[in-house]
Amino acid sequence: MGEKLGQSMTPIYVMGQLYEVPTGLTIMKALEYVGYRFTRGCGCRGGVCGACITVYRKKSEFKWQVGLACQTLVEPDICLVQLPYVPAHKASYDLESLRFDEDNLLDLYPELLRCMGCNTCTRSCPMNIEVMNMISAALSGNWDEVKEMSMECVMCGSCAARCPGELAPFNIALLIRRIVGKRSHQTPTSLKQRLDEISAGKYRDEISRLKQADKQELDSLYRNYQTTKGDAV
Repeated sequence: MGEKLGQSMTPIYVMGQLYEVPTGLTIMKALEYVGYRFTRGCGCRGGVCGACITVYRKKSEFKWQVGLACQTLVEPDICLVQLPYVPAHKASYDLESLRFDEDNLLDLYPELLRCMGCNTCTRSCPMNIEVMNMISAALSGNWDEVKEMSMECVMCGSCAARCPGELAPFNIALLIRRIVGKRSHQTPTSLKQRLDEISAGKYRDEISRLKQADKQELDSLYRNYQTTKGDAV
C-alpha cells in the first residue's frame, strides 16, 4: 500500500515474520506500525527509559546487535527479537551497612576481574558511554569518576548483553553511584530544626490557611514569593 502511494517501504522480520514498514522508521515505530504494542513501560511510552532493548541482525551479517528500539532505524531485511529483560548479575546488598572499599566491590561483583578490555561494552552502549574505561575506573577505586561517566546510563543492559566476560557494567555503576551518594550526603543542620518546628505545630495555622485559600489567592501568594525571592538573590 505504501509503495502504491509513492512511499518507500522496507522489509523487516519480526520474530521470523516478514512485514513491510515505511522507510526511515525507528524499530519502535516499525513494531507499532505492524501491530505490536510495548507493554513493558518504555520511557517514551510512560515507563522507564532503557526498557526497549532489542536484539537484531542485519542482512548478510553473522553477528547480532543490541540497541534501543527508540533510537535504531530499520534496515532492509533486518531481523528483530524483543528481549523480556537482559539476564545480568545484580548483587544483593544493604547500603546502610555496606563498607565503602574496593575489596567489598569485588565481593559483590567478582566477575569484574574477568574484564578482558575488549571494549565490546562501549561499542554496544546507545548512550556513547565509555563503559570499558568506567569499569577500569571502578577497579582502580576512582569511584567519583565512575559516577560522572555513568550518569547518562539508562540501565538498558546492552553492555551486559554483549559482554563476553558476563559482566553487568550498568549494575556495577549503579552500586557505585549509590555508594558515592551515601558518602557525600550530609544532613543539613537546619533540616532537623525545621522538622522539630513542624512537629511542634509552629506552622499549623499557616498550613491550615493555605489549605482554605482559593486559587486566586494562592497565585498571588506564589507571585509575591517569587518576586521577594528574586530580590533577595
